[in-house]
Amino acid sequence: MKAPKRILIVRTDRLGDVILSTPVIRNLRMAYPKSYIAFMCRPYTKGVLKDNLDLNEVIIYDKYGCERSFWASIKFSFCLRKKKFDWAIILHPTNRAHMVTFFAGIPLRIGWNRKCAFLLNKRVPHLKQEGKKHELEYTLDILRYLNIPIKDKKTYFPISEVAEKRVKDLLAKGGIKNNDKIIVIHPSASCPSKRWPQDSFVELIRLLKQKDDFKIAVITSEVEKEFGQKLVEDRDILDLRGKLDISEVGALLRKCRLFISNDSGPVHIAASFNVWVISIFGRSDRGLCPLRWKPLGDKSFYFHEDAGCKECLAHNCTRDFLCLKKLKAKEVSEKAIAMIDEDKNNE
Repeated sequence: MKAPKRILIVRTDRLGDVILSTPVIRNLRMAYPKSYIAFMCRPYTKGVLKDNLDLNEVIIYDKYGCERSFWASIKFSFCLRKKKFDWAIILHPTNRAHMVTFFAGIPLRIGWNRKCAFLLNKRVPHLKQEGKKHELEYTLDILRYLNIPIKDKKTYFPISEVAEKRVKDLLAKGGIKNNDKIIVIHPSASCPSKRWPQDSFVELIRLLKQKDDFKIAVITSEVEKEFGQKLVEDRDILDLRGKLDISEVGALLRKCRLFISNDSGPVHIAASFNVWVISIFGRSDRGLCPLRWKPLGDKSFYFHEDAGCKECLAHNCTRDFLCLKKLKAKEVSEKAIAMIDEDKNNE
């Protein structure tokens, strides 16, 4: 196959998905060191990509904003056409992604065989719903389909100096010194089927504070601040809810000793820095389970309780998310303390 001069990677879903797609960028760059490589994403995930040295360009497609309408997407396609990409590698199937790259006239369009896949000219069988392997491996399968060698599977998250300085200032303002040990807790998630109860997080914090002199910070996005409200009623907790952009979240997680979170994008940021991670899962559907979405790395661990459901209904759960409520704070705190103790033994 002739080497492409210009490659467009497309992924317009969530934060964690984009982070898990960064090995695609790295392997494409190693395979085609002289090619122009761009990544098309949503506005809120650009922080994962904008400082990635393997990319030449980040293209923002705002499918819930200025490109929401059909005609706005067509106009976007014609602007994309002017960039004369040779390949479009679509990592997450959506009708819009397939339509936009089709009308952009990109000669090779490869993606998964679903969601208007007739607009693609190379289609990979879509079996992700079986959840037989990790999302990162599914994503790399598209490169394998193109016979591109996979040499690096590490996820990558760039951090700017500006983000590092702002986080340092916020920590200092909150009374946290450079040599203080930090536990960061993220109690929110995009779906109720992924949220461990706030009361459980509160109890977890109480247990952790009995053990050691760690400083504890709580983070959420601006729109999910309510899911951490009970946690920050304790005055000793540093409240960073809604105060950090994605790059700043990365700067904070790189500094922490342990990150405890629901199943969400930030666990993949933390895992990329090889810090200790505990992720809490609820859903048991094969396509949504930990085997496909767990944080990767030697320092990552997840909890996933079996509630005995014959079928997982996710956010439509009729059992009041029993799988999440079965997990007790004591169990999580014991694992967290074991991780911290292991860190001490290695110091």
